[in-house]
Amino acid sequence: MDVWRSQNSPGKQTLLSLGCAAVGLALAVGFRDFSGSGRDAMAGFLLGLLLLVVALAGFLASGTQTVVVDPAVRLITVEDVGRVRTKRRVIPFNDILGVSIGYLGKRSNRVTWYYLVLKLRSGENYPLFAPGRFYEGGSSRAVVESWKGRIEKYLGS
Repeated sequence: MDVWRSQNSPGKQTLLSLGCAAVGLALAVGFRDFSGSGRDAMAGFLLGLLLLVVALAGFLASGTQTVVVDPAVRLITVEDVGRVRTKRRVIPFNDILGVSIGYLGKRSNRVTWYYLVLKLRSGENYPLFAPGRFYEGGSSRAVVESWKGRIEKYLGS
């Protein structure tokens, strides 16, 4: 079996942060003088500041995540290269007890992310192809089910 290598779309993460920053800046500037009803203007200004802080945190936390599933050495390697730090996690196949599909979002809002959840021997549930990382196909249940089947096939061999 071949090595399976997948990488997220960090550009979409950055775009989401920039959109949040634009809305936050518009609110903060629009309500900066507290004219009109004081409480509503203050709330708008503070919401703008909160969105700016969230956008900054999202921008700093965004980065490239690479998942490599190597059946030859029986390891899953997840490497996060961010703007601030780099993190690497290696999961041996023997440590994986099961694979399930996780879900984040609401169908009614048309915002859904599916991802794999690895149940590890330690009791930890590890999210693979994590939501919000914008993996191609992560919003399609059928695609994520195919990922699950592929991982289970690798684990069984």
